[in-house]
Amino acid sequence: MKSLDQFSRRQIMAAVGALVASPIPTRLFAQTANDKTIKFILPVGAGSGVDGITRAAQAALGKALQAVVVIENQPGAGGVVGTNALTKSAPDGLTLSMVSNNHVIYPSVLKSLPFDPIKDITPIAVVGSTPMVLVVNAKFPAKTMKEFVALLKANPGKYNYASSGNGTILHLAAELMKDATGTFATHIPYRGFGPMMADIIGGQVDFGVGALPAVIGQIKSGNLHAICIASPQRALAAPDIPTAVEQGFPKYLVEGWFAAVGPAKMSADNVRRVHAAIVTAFATDEVKAAMARQGNTINIQSPEASSAFFQSELNKYAMVVKKAGIKPD
Repeated sequence: MKSLDQFSRRQIMAAVGALVASPIPTRLFAQTANDKTIKFILPVGAGSGVDGITRAAQAALGKALQAVVVIENQPGAGGVVGTNALTKSAPDGLTLSMVSNNHVIYPSVLKSLPFDPIKDITPIAVVGSTPMVLVVNAKFPAKTMKEFVALLKANPGKYNYASSGNGTILHLAAELMKDATGTFATHIPYRGFGPMMADIIGGQVDFGVGALPAVIGQIKSGNLHAICIASPQRALAAPDIPTAVEQGFPKYLVEGWFAAVGPAKMSADNVRRVHAAIVTAFATDEVKAAMARQGNTINIQSPEASSAFFQSELNKYAMVVKKAGIKPD
């Protein structure tokens, strides 16, 4: 298989090498009186879910940290480029990142990485989660989870599903659905979320899984139909969409999540300071309202719990990849 977002191993290493060869300037912004600036390197492009979350909290984080918070998008190779830049930064609490599920999927879908996703970071806080939605095009004959599963079982191999790329969370979320329901469908990987969703809406592909903030507009417009939410409870931002659990499929559970991390070997004092600022920032009315609009749930975990969560999620997705027969690149 190809790697995240269909990048080859050679492309990943070339992209990382280019980044090292051409350091990105970090002093292109206004300073506070004490010259304290905190940079969030995001391994995703502008407009993505993690980018939207971080930007919504940017001002509140700056106030809580008493610093200028700068967001620097460094997408590439499915997120490897930006995360590599983070891991090579000084562990002084001035360079941080917000990552998602893909961070712990890397080891299972890539033969080689320029960093260890567990050892080369310092978990600070799992901040919250984003509901995943199983969606079909508007003309798809099934409208409920039971109808959907029955249709796939009666026609093995007839239907197909799209993802944003081999080995991405949207691919694995669909594989989890297949495993939880005992169904089969053909995977069609795309280069990113936009093309994938366009073809589901257009009917070239039957279904897919998307994060709620990314699909809720198309659901409301009628371009997509939501079969289920894959969270334990209904989403406050879309209370009309039933969960898979309440429709009789308790094993289909998967959520997107977002977490603040730093480079390895951050001091305990810096970890506590940043964690406290995250708690403060995400408790403000403005940030809570922004998270609610995006469909996200805030559930901040301690650094210790976050560390255990990362390892647990890494193990979970390794099992998904193995069971689905996805071969690392």
